[in-house]
Amino acid sequence: MKIMQIIFMVSITLTIATTLTMFISTPTPTPTGTPSPSTTTPFSARPKSRFLAEKQPNPRAADHCKKDDEICYILEGKNSTCCNNKCMDLSEDKHNCGACKKKCKFTSSCCKGECVNLAYDKRHCGSCGNKCMPGGYCIYGLCNYA
Repeated sequence: MKIMQIIFMVSITLTIATTLTMFISTPTPTPTGTPSPSTTTPFSARPKSRFLAEKQPNPRAADHCKKDDEICYILEGKNSTCCNNKCMDLSEDKHNCGACKKKCKFTSSCCKGECVNLAYDKRHCGSCGNKCMPGGYCIYGLCNYA
């Protein structure tokens, strides 16, 4: 019975302390509507991100083309087109290979707009455009490996 009384007293004390802390720490607005400086804390509980505090735009941000292929042609070059509001090279991009949103499998790479397996493709053995000799074969990315 004595233990129950102690637990009850501790819980009541914690409840009162929490209530008083919440009541004291809330800023009271002044007649102008801004919180008074005496009740506000100098630091917020969560710090601001340095990226949000920057005034200048991020120089590494992607150029947005808004479905305009001419912008991509000027900025990126001949093979670039607008996919998902970004300029992409459809001949080399693994996530947009030959067409927008056409993804290559994990083991494949994008060579000239088609998904190929560099370990076994005679036209692209080990890297894009590396052709094996006529009659040869490609194994593990090496021509005529034996």
